[in-house]
Amino acid sequence: MPKSTEGPAQPESPAQPAVPAQPAPPQTPVSFEAALAELEAIVARMEEGQMPLEESLAAYKRGTELLQYCQARLKDAQQQVRVLEAGTLQDFPTDDSR
Repeated sequence: MPKSTEGPAQPESPAQPAVPAQPAPPQTPVSFEAALAELEAIVARMEEGQMPLEESLAAYKRGTELLQYCQARLKDAQQQVRVLEAGTLQDFPTDDSR
């Protein structure tokens, strides 16, 4: 009988539980227009109804992040206009009022 070169059986190391991949932190859009374009693309893909469930949930989450970003930028712009107009909105003259 040939001599075994293997040593005694080593106990198997306990299996490491699979660590779910951490989602990448959401990227901040470079501009309002870029965020709006990405949001429109997400809506179009979701309206097609062909996305798997997990992808749909991720797209919905990203869409809400983009919506919040756009709303915040619009609110900032509105505040800047208020400051520039010193808190009063002015009517623009029309051709008829001259």
